[in-house]
Amino acid sequence: MENKWFWPFVTAVVLLICTLAGSWWRYEYNQNSKGSQAQEETEEWGQFEKVHQAFDLIADNYVEQVDKNELTEGAIKGMLDELKDPYSVYMDAETTSQFQQTLDSSFQGIGAEINYLDGKFVIVSPFKHSPAEKAGIKPGDVIISVDQQPTEGLELYDVVSLIRGKVGTKVEVGIMRDGNSQPIKFAVERAEIPLETVHRSVKKLNGKSIGYLQITSFSEHTAEDFVKELSSLEASPMDGLLIDVRGNPGGLLTSVEEILRQFITDKKPYIQIEERNGKKNQYFSYTDERKSYPIAVLMNEGSASAAEIFAAAMNESEGYPLIGEKTFGKGTVQKPVDLGDGSTIKLTFYKWLTPNGTWIHKKGIKPTIGVSQKDYYSLEPLTVEQSLEKDMNNKQVMILQKMLEGAGYEPGRTDGYYSGKTVKAVEAFQRMHDIRATGIADKRTVSSLQEEIKKLVNEDKNDLQLQAGLRWLEQQ
Repeated sequence: MENKWFWPFVTAVVLLICTLAGSWWRYEYNQNSKGSQAQEETEEWGQFEKVHQAFDLIADNYVEQVDKNELTEGAIKGMLDELKDPYSVYMDAETTSQFQQTLDSSFQGIGAEINYLDGKFVIVSPFKHSPAEKAGIKPGDVIISVDQQPTEGLELYDVVSLIRGKVGTKVEVGIMRDGNSQPIKFAVERAEIPLETVHRSVKKLNGKSIGYLQITSFSEHTAEDFVKELSSLEASPMDGLLIDVRGNPGGLLTSVEEILRQFITDKKPYIQIEERNGKKNQYFSYTDERKSYPIAVLMNEGSASAAEIFAAAMNESEGYPLIGEKTFGKGTVQKPVDLGDGSTIKLTFYKWLTPNGTWIHKKGIKPTIGVSQKDYYSLEPLTVEQSLEKDMNNKQVMILQKMLEGAGYEPGRTDGYYSGKTVKAVEAFQRMHDIRATGIADKRTVSSLQEEIKKLVNEDKNDLQLQAGLRWLEQQ
């Protein structure tokens, strides 16, 4: 007869064996993990020891006396340079203070966002109505000198420090522009750059009222100001809203998130943040209803970083159209880390992805409705050392001809040859502006012509992108 204790005994033995096996496996796993962790820590310590050895070797034996603080900062910069990431940078205490100023209510300078890209100091965008914009500096311009000092070999924040200075003083910025064989020099007067980042107005078209909100950057108080200005527009009858982020170089992620929550519903994420391990975190708004009015967004090549986050979310999450030109293409997120002595490392921590999961880095965002501006919007300033006259053939004449054409005068050609028809166009312009009609483009004539072009640029009717946005909203 079968022993009644047989099967319970077998079960207990099997459970004991499994428990012992599990304990043994966990022990081995922990030992291996500890061994692996210890090996990693040993390797890391070896790397630090190597750096320390190099530091002592240089500090104690180099042929000339060296500053140990400079060695330390050089080591930090060297590590960041090795990342080949223009957005990860080291800032000493003075530079950190300057960086913080760009997030304050104002700062002193020429008003332009600069980045170090592919070995070049590139203008991302001049701020709206800034001295840089008024002087004619454009997105994509490459800074090659500041006050005749070449920028080659300098750090980004060295260049920024050279450009900034006392209000009322001038700085000469040497620029290389795409399509130009020779550099352009801009004498720009430094000013107090107010960071009033939100501008509100109402545009009228065919009896409809279109609200217009321009965001020039995403700074500390931008979201608060935006909500206030949006409420003011919504207090009156509004047939649509046009949000303009052209020339917006970006700024604080938290600022753009607060603004997006005004428009993006909870059905799709407004952004995805990708960590170094590939994990993607989606962020949703708490809004459950769309606005009752149609919305469109204006953007261009000067729209970067947080401005691109805004544009992508408005389009992919809610289907609002993007009007203008392809954006700059910056798809990473940086965070400043205080090193305790006033210095900072601004390090790239994450990639940001559009709601659909696209990484736009170095690619930009294409518009839903592509619209380019008139030629005179992108013309470089015309500097005349000597008068331009008949039969001359150079780039200055070509710029003159394009300005005349933009102002409504017919130069006959725009290839740089000063023809008889160009003479007549200059004479016609001179007569209209009470200048002796010689047909020769002297300094007074050129100065008056450039003022005429500036007026044209500032008139809404000549802004083709703005007009396209207003027409789209008026038709909804």
